[in-house]
Amino acid sequence: MLEYRSGRVKTRLFLMFCSVLFGSFTLGSTDILAAYPLDAPTNDIHLQAEAPPSYQRALPTAEVLIDVGHGGIDGGAHHEDILEKDINLAVAKKLYLLLSANGIRAILNRDADYALSDDNRWNPSGSRHRRDLSQRSQLTKEIQTKILVSIHVNWAPDKTEHGPLVLHQNEGESALLAFCIQDALNRKHNTHQLPRVGSPFYLLNVVKQPAVIVEMGFLSHEGDRTMLLNPRKQLQLAEAISSGVRNYILLR
Repeated sequence: MLEYRSGRVKTRLFLMFCSVLFGSFTLGSTDILAAYPLDAPTNDIHLQAEAPPSYQRALPTAEVLIDVGHGGIDGGAHHEDILEKDINLAVAKKLYLLLSANGIRAILNRDADYALSDDNRWNPSGSRHRRDLSQRSQLTKEIQTKILVSIHVNWAPDKTEHGPLVLHQNEGESALLAFCIQDALNRKHNTHQLPRVGSPFYLLNVVKQPAVIVEMGFLSHEGDRTMLLNPRKQLQLAEAISSGVRNYILLR
């Protein structure tokens, strides 16, 4: 007889051997071991040790994470009522479709006008900007991707500054990715810019996989601004970035 106590409740559990199949019989120890081998697996969920849940298969995987700069309350660079966040999203969506059409799996970290800082419930920082950046970098840890391409628009006090510029990490793979994209952008827009190391930029310092920031042009430059607002020119920008990504993948 075993006794089980829970609070004030006392339950007596009786263990008995029963007779089955038209008669009583006694099982020897060898019979019991044969019927229930010690190493046999069990389907009883109460007897199995609970394994920690795995969320890896629940998250998407891709070759390219497209980081769509700014969003929501954060408009980024601006000229009058023209906001960088809208241009970034328009080009990023086109880039996503072009990469997918060429068999390169891609993910957008935002597909509408909202701030990624709104999704950040884990960073206690009072700075919305810090929460936004840390949310972007955290996604590169949680989502299995090979490279990150961050889409942005530039601005400078000198209104003669113009043309696309690609910034990269101080690391070989990132530099190769940047050169591939910069070359494709130069060919498309007849420019001669060289990519640069983006030392001050948070994302390039904390992201572990090869990452680049693509500054597609200057909102402060009239010609670039006209180009950035034209849907056909936006498609050309996306085509050049997509071409650079494909060339990088082929060279690796």
